Amino acid sequence: MGENPRIPVLEDRIHEVLARYLERRVKDPRLGFVTLTQVRLTGDAREASVFYTVLDTPDAPADLAGTAAALESAKGLLRSVVGKTLGLKFAPTLAFVRDATTEQAHDMEDLLARVQRADAELAAQRDETKYAGDPDPYRHDAEAEPAA
Repeated sequence: MGENPRIPVLEDRIHEVLARYLERRVKDPRLGFVTLTQVRLTGDAREASVFYTVLDTPDAPADLAGTAAALESAKGLLRSVVGKTLGLKFAPTLAFVRDATTEQAHDMEDLLARVQRADAELAAQRDETKYAGDPDPYRHDAEAEPAA
């Protein structure tokens, strides 16, 4: 059985409606600078997982718990807005999930930087090493003994 072609369209529309409504209408002071990154619907369009990130700046450090609480308290209102705006018979239940992609990207960058430092240290050690014996331990034909 193939996927319902309506699901990706609904995901995009729900994303647009929620982003617009959060930006203009939700005035909860706990809500930080939220960016919705993705919406995933189940195959029957009954449940939507909304992934979000919170901008962390030096002026306003991200309050992840406050933002999660603000989104949780606005969940019912947002669900009804999605249902009314899109004209859905059954509005999907919303589950807000913090997107950890940025943290994973920072961790990956840190790992790559550590690997580059380790490679540079190994290259420096390799340049300082000397051979235990001759640099070329093999005999060459020009040096070979003549046959008697």
